[in-house]
Amino acid sequence: MGPVTELRELLGRPRRIAITTHQKPDADALGSSLGLYHYLTAKGHKVSVVTPTDYPDFLRWIPGSDIVIVGPADPERANWIFDGADIIFCLDFNALGRINEFGKSVKDSEAKKVMIDHHLEPEPFEDIAYVDMTASSTAELIYRLIVELGDEAMLTLPIAEALYAGIMTDTGSFRFTNTSPKVHRVVAHLMEIGVNVNAVYEHIFNTATLDRLRFTGYCLSNCLFVRDDLKTAYVKIEKEVFRQFNVRTGDTEGLVNYALSIKGVQLGVLITAQDDIVKLSFRSRNEVSSAELAKHFGGGGHFYAAGGKSQGPIEEVEKKLLEQIALYLASSDTVASSEPS
Repeated sequence: MGPVTELRELLGRPRRIAITTHQKPDADALGSSLGLYHYLTAKGHKVSVVTPTDYPDFLRWIPGSDIVIVGPADPERANWIFDGADIIFCLDFNALGRINEFGKSVKDSEAKKVMIDHHLEPEPFEDIAYVDMTASSTAELIYRLIVELGDEAMLTLPIAEALYAGIMTDTGSFRFTNTSPKVHRVVAHLMEIGVNVNAVYEHIFNTATLDRLRFTGYCLSNCLFVRDDLKTAYVKIEKEVFRQFNVRTGDTEGLVNYALSIKGVQLGVLITAQDDIVKLSFRSRNEVSSAELAKHFGGGGHFYAAGGKSQGPIEEVEKKLLEQIALYLASSDTVASSEPS
């Protein structure tokens, strides 16, 4: 029995459903969660969306964002929802560590766990997996699932807007290599439903605060380092910089792409010092695997986009990063000698 058949049977009568996604949700995480929320609510289920952390203000326009329960702000309620659910949908992540302390709540719940995801190397915890690592985004998978369940006619404008936001951002506004002909066909349908693509773009990309713009400028002038010998550029941000510019969730979005945009660079990395850990975000091109490098920092993701984290001072993490990049490049003559396309 395939996952669609299992889900069709599971959703055949009203259920108590929890939807959750990874920490620091991006547009794909939140968009796929809210798209699924609207669909399941219309099917007659009682649905809650719980995030393991806060999320950027520029995503609060997504229809339904006002119902999202930010777990750390109300952990008792979040855990109660997981404990009382019949089904827990886990979207845009494939390891329980990605939802922080709520991973235990999901694991211990007697609910059926449904993983819907497109990342590499899952750590199985689910009862049902609807996974395609070639998909552009989890939002694309939610669209596909709704259609395969025979409910294409239930695709309303709120669902379409939420899913479009996820697809647009996870494809880099349709410029990344995961932008397939299928993606454009999905997006065409969402536009036919009524999505105003210009408005979605404005909400996500053209609502920066003055602090964020100044923070970006400061980082590019003072925190960007280029290692020509490693075909690498990275942005290293100390905790003091976050305080100086009143940085909020989402303000670092896109910084790693500036590093990767430099001519001759095949790997861009964002290194940020948090309260007790250092986070790393990887972006790459050609034959360089972001996911492979992220493994050295307890992370993973896609071939060209991945993330990880590490304990210790940021200087030590930076040193380890450069050592691992050197070892990785030395292990592959093709990578070391290839030129950016």
